[in-house]
Amino acid sequence: MSDSTPQNPSPEQGAHPPVPPAPSAPQPAGPGAYPPPASGAYAPPAYGAAPSSGSAYGAPAGGAASYGAAPAYGYGYGAPAKTNTLAIVSLVASIASFIILPFIGSIVGVITGHMSLNQLKTSGEQGRGMALAGTIVGWVGLGLSILGIIAAILFFSFFVAAYQSYPYTS
Repeated sequence: MSDSTPQNPSPEQGAHPPVPPAPSAPQPAGPGAYPPPASGAYAPPAYGAAPSSGSAYGAPAGGAASYGAAPAYGYGYGAPAKTNTLAIVSLVASIASFIILPFIGSIVGVITGHMSLNQLKTSGEQGRGMALAGTIVGWVGLGLSILGIIAAILFFSFFVAAYQSYPYTS
């Protein structure tokens, strides 16, 4: 037997076939081929598997990013935060107070605006600007409604006083 490996493996060697020797020089790459990875380069884990070594973000333990490795975070953005419904109701009711229901719309806008601002302090929802706008426009509409009522009372009281001072002749 001129071969250096025995035909019958001993218990120390195990039942595995012999390992071929590692190449001594890098193999030439064909045109358009990527260079071979350096020794100790990070190999990305299999699809769906967690990284076996390195940090929790999928980068190698040395901190250097490997060539061609995709980032561990997902693509796109998260879902946008929900807009508070009471903020929308406040703004719509306050605007409607100038068009449809002058006094009632303002009251609804102010109440729902304050309720929305209290909810927005604790929740992660959006809509603070709408709630503030609905509250402010509601208060302005309420003030204008009260001024309109006062002006109407003064207007009719002026005509009643003028009618009583005018001499009645028949």
